[in-house]
Amino acid sequence: MPVITITSDWNNNDYYLAAVKGQLLKLNESFNIVDINHSIKPFNISQAAFLIRNSFEHFPENSIHLIYIDSEPSDNRKYMAVKSMNQYFIGTDNGIFNLILNEKEGEIIELLSLESQDSQSFPGLFTFTDTAYKLSKGEPFESLGKVVSKYSERIPLRATIEENSISGSIIYIDSYGNAITNITKEIFNRAGNNKKFEIYVQTKHYTITEINKTYNSVHGGELIAIFNSTGLLEIAINSGNASKLLNLNLNSNIRIEFLK
Repeated sequence: MPVITITSDWNNNDYYLAAVKGQLLKLNESFNIVDINHSIKPFNISQAAFLIRNSFEHFPENSIHLIYIDSEPSDNRKYMAVKSMNQYFIGTDNGIFNLILNEKEGEIIELLSLESQDSQSFPGLFTFTDTAYKLSKGEPFESLGKVVSKYSERIPLRATIEENSISGSIIYIDSYGNAITNITKEIFNRAGNNKKFEIYVQTKHYTITEINKTYNSVHGGELIAIFNSTGLLEIAINSGNASKLLNLNLNSNIRIEFLK
């Protein structure tokens, strides 16, 4: 029985998550349901894509990922399912598939909505769960909807390389207050070419001059930069909350200058 994950922006105060889980268990009581995250800011597609992108490859093959983020369909935004890298993704064509899969190829089908007139205020409740159920039974992927060639694309916010510098921004803040940027280790090495550098966290008032491997490489309360397990530059404070103490938010500026 495949794993079914759920990602949403519902938090834990509403009945929506329980309704989806109940509907899945009604279809098959043996489903293995895993919550990825339900604390995503409302309609924040980029935040949801970051979480799913950095977690789905750790799930078994043929896992099914239900995505309830900005999921209301329209004439230009259909329900879709995507099969890629031996995983299935079910959601609404709002640009999130492109952000999750990062241009990796996949098979795509457009799903027929199963929401009745009375259930349209709960987008995807029946469509997503029914599709997951059919996939779990081994029904051919292409038989579950209309085969299409592409999904909507949303351009991710990327770091930019300038002469002797990189300009990036914070794309995610984790539960410890660590600020994860869109500056990859590959870009850093290519632009820096082993030069000395200074990392400016919003302004030159907060400057970091080395990359450490662990948080405990510095004393408690000290500012630190590491490349995390996803290969992205992360700004943190050992035993502290960098986002609160430095007033960092999503899209806050991070600049690296390489010294000549």
